[in-house]
Amino acid sequence: MVTEEYASAGAGSIRCRIWEPKGEAVGVVQLVHGIAEHTARYADFAVFLAEHGYAVVAEDHMGHGESISDALGKGCIRGGWDAMVTDVHTLTERAKARFPGLPFFLLGHSMGSFLARTYLYTYPGEALKGAILSGTAWQPGPVLAAGKLVTAGEVRTKGADTPSEKLQKLMFGAYGKQFPGETSPDAWICSDPQVVERYGADPLSGFVPGAGLIAAMLEGIARNQKKENLAKMPKTLPVLFIAGTRDPVGAGGKGVKQSFGAFRKAGMLDAALKLYEGDRHEVLNEKDKAKVWADVLAWLEAKRA
Repeated sequence: MVTEEYASAGAGSIRCRIWEPKGEAVGVVQLVHGIAEHTARYADFAVFLAEHGYAVVAEDHMGHGESISDALGKGCIRGGWDAMVTDVHTLTERAKARFPGLPFFLLGHSMGSFLARTYLYTYPGEALKGAILSGTAWQPGPVLAAGKLVTAGEVRTKGADTPSEKLQKLMFGAYGKQFPGETSPDAWICSDPQVVERYGADPLSGFVPGAGLIAAMLEGIARNQKKENLAKMPKTLPVLFIAGTRDPVGAGGKGVKQSFGAFRKAGMLDAALKLYEGDRHEVLNEKDKAKVWADVLAWLEAKRA
């Protein structure tokens, strides 16, 4: 694994990780991580893909992981949602230059799935072989409108960079309540207690984001759900939705099914959905991750030809 750095479209520098296979690469997978986490958490999965011939690239978003700096603190961004999407695309361009001519896939998890969804209609001409959306969701219009209103108030009164406990409880607080008896408020991310424990002990994971980052994400989600944006996606692009049936982010699979349905209604010809029984938010880290990884690999192999 090697690291590289490039200028962000928003502020500061973006650090990225690259895992290369020992032999000749058969394809490239770009991972797009979620909110309040970082790319190092995907190392085991990236090594698995590399062992099967795929080069894997991933960047720490602004205000996350190794992209945190004195100039741009934890959970802070500049340039809004579009700057974050641009940073993802910049890595695509760099990776394609490093691995020319190889089949290229995008895999976004949680907030990363929302960034990936924006990417798909912002860069419809990008020559992707497929996209995988992990732990994605669909938000009702009234819920989004209320969330945006509260978030705007937090930004206005406390500032975009101020960590907002109010927004943290509003967005994530209810998730933990769906698992009564669990000792950790982070139990919603995974049914494996070791994964939850490592997440809770990691100073670069589970932090309270700045109000500006949450505002940007809500704006991105709202834009993703607009019919005119869904219609811009390349219709023949293969898309795989993966999620757990006990993932509160995706409403136990209901929100994932709704997103999948919206893609199909928008004319996406090769959209597939895989729900994993009993899994929570991070299906790539779940107790049955060997099956999830195998399913992802099989899909990549089927679509890269």
